[in-house]
Amino acid sequence: MASNTIKQTQAVTVSLQELVDGSLSFDTLTQAFGPSSLGIIIVKDLDPKFQSLRAQVLSNASYLAALSSDELETLTSPQAKYLTGWSCGKETLRSGHFDTLKGSYYVNCAFYQNPSLQSAPLETGFPDFPEYTSPNVWPDAKRLPTFRSGLEELCTLIIDTAALVARACDRFAEKEIEGYKRGYLERVVSGSMTSKARLLHYFPTKDSSTGTTGSGAGAGDEVGKEDGDDDWCATHLDHGCLTGLTSAMFIDEAANPPSLSFPSSSAQQPLPELPSSPDPKAGLYIQSRTGQVVKVNIPKDCLAFQTGEALQLITRGKFRAVPHFVKGARVPLGQGEIARNTLALFTQPNLGEEVEEGKTFADFAREVVARTY
Repeated sequence: MASNTIKQTQAVTVSLQELVDGSLSFDTLTQAFGPSSLGIIIVKDLDPKFQSLRAQVLSNASYLAALSSDELETLTSPQAKYLTGWSCGKETLRSGHFDTLKGSYYVNCAFYQNPSLQSAPLETGFPDFPEYTSPNVWPDAKRLPTFRSGLEELCTLIIDTAALVARACDRFAEKEIEGYKRGYLERVVSGSMTSKARLLHYFPTKDSSTGTTGSGAGAGDEVGKEDGDDDWCATHLDHGCLTGLTSAMFIDEAANPPSLSFPSSSAQQPLPELPSSPDPKAGLYIQSRTGQVVKVNIPKDCLAFQTGEALQLITRGKFRAVPHFVKGARVPLGQGEIARNTLALFTQPNLGEEVEEGKTFADFAREVVARTY
């Protein structure tokens, strides 16, 4: 099905309080994650500080990408296979080209367990896994003063919320899946040293008549779409358990250039956000369990959580990973340079955790990295 015939759909939405008090019904969970679902749930009524944190962190993605190439190079981590710190042009697309359409900033979230930790400890038994054991790389606080503190605080809020979603999933799985380990998913989410955040900056398109700056295809399973539909983020499956997602922030970087002065007081101010995408077809698309490709919007004051491949393995297919992609904004020539910023947080098992018989998460993650980097 071509994306120009796809209609927007409303994902299952629940309140944070329903998760806190355990009143979320199994029927609602089935609608969100079951056989005929989109594999995504939206959580509303979050902590009031969420919206200001989102605005600051997502604005900082544009400020970061505006640094010089020399500065960005100092924020890369080749020893971590570019899965810590800044990464751009390192991930291969389905066509074999490198993806230069977006920049990513990867953060290890071990600080959730202990504020002093900046990676999974080497003593976890996987010293040869630098993707998770290499320490975080942070920009100079004089250049981007709110970058680290904002990201750590927002990631903590997302993991707290993910743990509540996991608790609801556990209640369901314990009833529906024979042999499911009691409280497993909540333990994984709350106790993981390997959860990874990815702050994403999709660069403004250079050819605004086509909305693409490259090959427009990428690694992952094909879902029904037109060529070039996944030009901002190729069709793929997340390989963790639950992926927390903020809504996207669209910024006209022509009208509001994210330039940094020194000292960079401007970097402390969120950039003006467009009220909506300038292209109604741009955004997140999901292939439903019935094979239909649908567009899903996440409200600015909400978080969304998607299922990933590790959870699919753990639950023996009862909860399935979600093929999804991001379609770029087509903006008429001369009507702005539109960037899209968002944050994804992948809650994942610890490296030694068995995700299926005879296979640890480390084994599985190595397979994923090998085929995409």
